[in-house]
Amino acid sequence: APPMHTPPGFTPAHRLPAVLPGTALGFVFSGARLVVRGSVESPVIPTLAELDAAGLSGDRHYLGEIDGVPCIAIALATIEEPPPGFAMAGLRSYFYRLPEPLLAIAARAFQIADWDRSHRYCGRCGTRTRDGDGERAKECPSGGLVAYPRVSPAMMALGTRGRELLLARSARFASGVYSALAGFVEPGETIEDCIRREVREEVGVEVGEPVYFASQSWAFPHSLMIAYTVEYAGGAIRLDDPEIEDARWFALDALPKLPPSVSIARRLIDATVERLRAP
Repeated sequence: APPMHTPPGFTPAHRLPAVLPGTALGFVFSGARLVVRGSVESPVIPTLAELDAAGLSGDRHYLGEIDGVPCIAIALATIEEPPPGFAMAGLRSYFYRLPEPLLAIAARAFQIADWDRSHRYCGRCGTRTRDGDGERAKECPSGGLVAYPRVSPAMMALGTRGRELLLARSARFASGVYSALAGFVEPGETIEDCIRREVREEVGVEVGEPVYFASQSWAFPHSLMIAYTVEYAGGAIRLDDPEIEDARWFALDALPKLPPSVSIARRLIDATVERLRAP
């Protein structure tokens, strides 16, 4: 399974226990950087006892337990350098270095810490918010406005035409990499509406009914990627979106450089290639 899925053995919860053991795991963020024990190359998620000994403390948010061990998100005040014996870097730096279950919990922790940092005041009246009772939420004590952690749904669509795949590249991709089309769902849209609109806007192609593949939480910063395949229904490729540098139909035996396996895009492409190659 790819990272960013709820790992086996993890039981989510939000109510911070009155007493936390020193063996609890602390997923510590300074801004967008995860603080670990050891090095970025060989990271270890620290325990609360180790964090306390190093003087690393901040706002705590309970995440739940993994195999009976409590997990805490901790939002530090911004620090320039971690203490001796610790290191810090953005989440992407820990791909393939942290075990997948811990990376998934770290991604959850980042989203909650980021949400907490950006919802300390009511967006309607500016009053300081408080933690909600009975759910993970921020409440305004003045006007009652409730703010939940943000999740932004984004569709991903891999077009097929016979034994060809529709792949595109953006200027922000690594050199030479092509991937499936993707875009955020707009207010009032269904995912199906979004897929047809995005494919039409980005490459000028019409597609048929989307077929669901899988979803993946993607903590950059709070996306839920929902992946589909779509059959070609008409039109020639036309690049009208300035974000798209190139888009082409690729034969299965002549695919370009693809995204890394940590992404749902690569799983979608690999599974579709396997299906189309089947006799």
